[in-house]
Amino acid sequence: MTTWIWAGVAVVLFGMYLSWTAGRLDRLHARIDAARAALDAQLVRRASVAMELATSSLLDPAASLLLLDAAHAARQADDEQREVAESQLSLALRAVFEEPEQVAALVAEPGGEEAVRDLTAAVRRVPMARRFHNDAVRAARAVREHRLVRYFRLAGRAPFPLAFEMDDAPPPALTPEGAPA
Repeated sequence: MTTWIWAGVAVVLFGMYLSWTAGRLDRLHARIDAARAALDAQLVRRASVAMELATSSLLDPAASLLLLDAAHAARQADDEQREVAESQLSLALRAVFEEPEQVAALVAEPGGEEAVRDLTAAVRRVPMARRFHNDAVRAARAVREHRLVRYFRLAGRAPFPLAFEMDDAPPPALTPEGAPA
């Protein structure tokens, strides 16, 4: 009789563990969704600020065209091409703001200081948002790789989480180390 009681307790504890793990996995997937929404918001903000700056006539025509084209492509990209388009925008931003003197000249223009401040804030937030998203993905993947999670299909029908890989290095002139004095 005691064996049956212990077996029942073991089954109940095992069921509780599986339920707890499924709940944890669900919370991780919700965290991924929230982090992805925050990342999308920061990417859209960066592209919007870049488009605003490109159309403001504060930059020379070649730089404006390069920045406008990359920002427009990043805003219009579908999910499969989003990482590439966002990386292209990062490259365009680095090309336009390669030298601190370019940023200093832009700050000297009327309205330039506010534009640079907005762009700097937008460019700095993207790597943080991407890091939060990729950390959430990494945590969910670690749980999903456990044998019990796979055997009992605790992830349900949730898609396998994918990291967002892009070139998000800010232009050196817009970082604290490279900012004009």
